[in-house]
Amino acid sequence: MILMVIIFLLLLFWENELNEEGEVLTMEQLHVDYPQSDIPIRYCNHMVLQRVIRGPDNTCKKEHVFIHERPRNINRVCTSSKKRICQNHSSILCFQSMTKFKMTVCQLIGGTRYPACRYRVSSMKGFIVVTCDDMGPVSLQKYVE
Repeated sequence: MILMVIIFLLLLFWENELNEEGEVLTMEQLHVDYPQSDIPIRYCNHMVLQRVIRGPDNTCKKEHVFIHERPRNINRVCTSSKKRICQNHSSILCFQSMTKFKMTVCQLIGGTRYPACRYRVSSMKGFIVVTCDDMGPVSLQKYVE
């Protein structure tokens, strides 16, 4: 019975996305673009297609963030003193970066089904909030300007 509860909780808190082959995509594969790709136009549209970024049932994600920072600096967020309980998760800790990172925020402006998604590009600097495990960041929870 305890084993079933543990399995249920693991499935409940499973936050990684799957690609077409069913592989778990890491936070680095989903969100890190360092150094920033040299795509002069339609950056978000290109990156979403290249990385196969999509929501459940091949829907277009409403928003997606690409972080333009060295992976080792992103990994350091897991040792940040700015930690708190994540929103919507009663027992998972979130860690906020101590410094602002350069990032691109992609906002959906057209399309409902992947791959026919169109995004607006917004460049910004902000703090990132992540969940972590023993290996480092697992998922990007949000960003804070």
